Amino acid sequence: MTRKPLEPAGGPHVPVLLDEVLAALDLCGAGLAVDGTFGAGGYTRAMLTADPDLRVIGIDRDPSAIAGGAGLVAAANGRLTLVPGRFGALDAHLAELGEAQADRIVLDIGVSSMQIDQPERGFSFRNDGPLDMRMAATGLSAADLVNEAEEAELADIIYHYGEERRSRAVARTIIEARRRGRIETTAQLADLVAGVVRTEPGSGIHPATRTFQGLRIAVNDELGELVQALHAAERMLGPGGRLAVVTFHSLEDRIVKQFFSARSGRAVQASRHMPSALPGGEPAAAKSFKPVTKGPVLPSDSETARNPRARSAKLRAAERTDAPVPAPLAAIQALAALPEAPRGGARR
Repeated sequence: MTRKPLEPAGGPHVPVLLDEVLAALDLCGAGLAVDGTFGAGGYTRAMLTADPDLRVIGIDRDPSAIAGGAGLVAAANGRLTLVPGRFGALDAHLAELGEAQADRIVLDIGVSSMQIDQPERGFSFRNDGPLDMRMAATGLSAADLVNEAEEAELADIIYHYGEERRSRAVARTIIEARRRGRIETTAQLADLVAGVVRTEPGSGIHPATRTFQGLRIAVNDELGELVQALHAAERMLGPGGRLAVVTFHSLEDRIVKQFFSARSGRAVQASRHMPSALPGGEPAAAKSFKPVTKGPVLPSDSETARNPRARSAKLRAAERTDAPVPAPLAAIQALAALPEAPRGGARR
């Protein structure tokens, strides 16, 4: 029997790697699924359509995402609950709802297309807008960070979170510019960065892309949230439960890869953030996950042709074993933080 999709007015939002995510989750027999990054509701809608008996809890810290999902909640006839909050605290959100365990969890990491396409949110420099970048619309904004942080901190954020090799030059330019007045808009910042960063001809990448990425990650603590969410999902999934994670850049993917590697019994590898990935001989834990995907699952050529934003997406998934929940991995937590300043020297 063909199931009628639950579609909002204006048509459905189709997230990246949708078919691959549904295959990895294997919803057959699942009672409760958690969409930890609800966004425009694409994965949630697909899961509800795929299994008429499935219940879904959607979490998002963006108030506009929760408000925008009201129609889908109504169409789901009691099978969907939306929760405003951080996906890093998904175990606490489920406990507040009286749920002791989840069967499937999906996480789509990073900024959503909906947020990028709204100039007033300040995530993109394609259209000028306030330099904001806050997913929850509360707390420190990108403008606050750009105008108040020390030069060394700005350089670190742009280098480690944005992977911008010219981070020191960008930070120095920002410091010089803000002496003349506050930097308040995305266009102001993009123009400043373009003055010191050059991109290869034909690359199609704007010079400010990496700087904006670094600031956005810092403002929203995106890597810290991801680490917390992985450990929270581990605590909430029962034996046979599955976790699927879609990432969009190397920093996110490295964390997910090394988390699954460590929890499935393979060694966590060193990174440029850590000379040794398991400092102090961190003890090996019980194998709490087993791989579902062999390496990252990438979008097809046809999908990237339809949606260029999908080109950097990677899916990794694993299945929870019956092993007890191990202690959080310090090596993975360290991947989300800026490196500490060496004694007697400046931070990189």
